[in-house]
Amino acid sequence: MTTSTYTVIGMTCDHCAMSVTEEVSEVAGVADVQVALESGLVTVTGDGPVDPADIRAAVEEAGYRIGD
Repeated sequence: MTTSTYTVIGMTCDHCAMSVTEEVSEVAGVADVQVALESGLVTVTGDGPVDPADIRAAVEEAGYRIGD
């Protein structure tokens, strides 16, 4: 299992967090997604290595972006 944490910019409500969770959950290899709305942190646990570019694309598909 691998765990990575990302800062997502633009989430302001529970619906935002749910959208990010749904999109990131669809990325191949992702086993769990935890969103902390207050801090904007998204923690992704994978069965193995998960490509950060795939996470970024999923977050962008949800309408948000990952901070640098």
